[in-house]
Amino acid sequence: MNLSGRATRLTIIVDDTDTWHHRPMYTEIVHRAHAAGLSGASVFHGIEGFGGAQIVHTTRLLSMADDLPVAIVIVDAEQRIRDFLPCLEELSIEGLVVLDEVEVVRYHGRQAR
Repeated sequence: MNLSGRATRLTIIVDDTDTWHHRPMYTEIVHRAHAAGLSGASVFHGIEGFGGAQIVHTTRLLSMADDLPVAIVIVDAEQRIRDFLPCLEELSIEGLVVLDEVEVVRYHGRQAR
């Protein structure tokens, strides 16, 4: 896939304990993005954060080491990202979903093995 120039970044931030049908929410989102043929998806595990409930969760306190932030980042052409958004609707995501315009400077994936 060739991806360069203007693109859209979809970032979804959820808790690492969020699930969909006994599966981690971030795993479900990545697999849906793959099935939709998007250019790629990455999951980043946060070590500290807070959200709408205003409770700080951190790895520094053992008792608060759950519900840490997880960011799923997907970059593709704007229309492909927008076409994917309905695939997220039924997940009832409790978190943050944002879109922003980005410029792809380089995208070179490895060949499938």
